[in-house]
Amino acid sequence: DVQLQASGGGLVQPGGSLRLSCAASGFSFDGYSIIWFRQAPGKEREGVACASSNGGNTYYTDSVKGRFTISRDNAKDTAYLQMNSLKPEDTAVYYCAIPKFSRLSCTLRAFRSWGQGTLVTVSS
Repeated sequence: DVQLQASGGGLVQPGGSLRLSCAASGFSFDGYSIIWFRQAPGKEREGVACASSNGGNTYYTDSVKGRFTISRDNAKDTAYLQMNSLKPEDTAVYYCAIPKFSRLSCTLRAFRSWGQGTLVTVSS
């Protein structure tokens, strides 16, 4: 079974940084794109970033471009989301997931198999 667990969240002041990790198990991690998405209270899920299976291609939603960086270490079955210049509107629970349809597609709109998320709170 696909298992994905996000970690690394916390409370950070506006302008600060956090690095999230996503530990994967139960499937061939290097054969899938990996997606980070978030969900703020009372809001819909929002795809944030996607990395292709080898990490060579990355995609971001407009609101995080230039601030967030997605990466992966296939040798460790782990993905990362480096978040800089954090804003209060980045406050959400962050999850990692795999594409809902084609395992190699890098989409921010359709994903599945997320596990436990990690809460990021940006506040002074």
